[in-house]
Amino acid sequence: MQMNGTRTIAADPQTVWNAILDPEVLKACVPGCTEMSGSPEDGFEATVTQKVGPVKATFKGGVELSEMDPPNSLKIAGEGKGGAAGFAKGGADVTMTEVEGGTELTYHVEAKVGGKLAQLGSRIIDGFAKKMADQFFENFQNVVEGPKDPKPQPPTPRLATARRRKDGSAAARLIHRHGLPGASGARPQL
Repeated sequence: MQMNGTRTIAADPQTVWNAILDPEVLKACVPGCTEMSGSPEDGFEATVTQKVGPVKATFKGGVELSEMDPPNSLKIAGEGKGGAAGFAKGGADVTMTEVEGGTELTYHVEAKVGGKLAQLGSRIIDGFAKKMADQFFENFQNVVEGPKDPKPQPPTPRLATARRRKDGSAAARLIHRHGLPGASGARPQL
């Protein structure tokens, strides 16, 4: 299966390059990753637990980086074995191009699976692989860019909260105590 994608990351190419080579960043970005160690020069060892359809497995494997052209591009190749669940292996060509507002990160991924995983069918596997790739690059973007300022949520009016309750008496008590919104200040007679 093959997947392609592009993300614009609000950071310069060198910052993106440094992050993609950092095992702690990778561990934080790979969905289900419980362990990550190694270096860009020697490769990385990882343990990842995932559930694909009805099959849940822990994969142990390695990742090697090659054709590194700092901070422009690199190739990533990896393989993981999940015992009876099977194996997964693949690679990615990743390029980083400076654009207005940051770095455009483009990836071309090719992946293969075998064992029980392959028996699930290409629709399930392809959908799962796309979700994993999208989640990795979204996580990567969030880690590199740092936390975004959350939009402040407006306070929930007490009446709206009471009306959502299944117990209608709470809403009636609130209306009785405080009147109806928009009313002329007169309290309803209950």
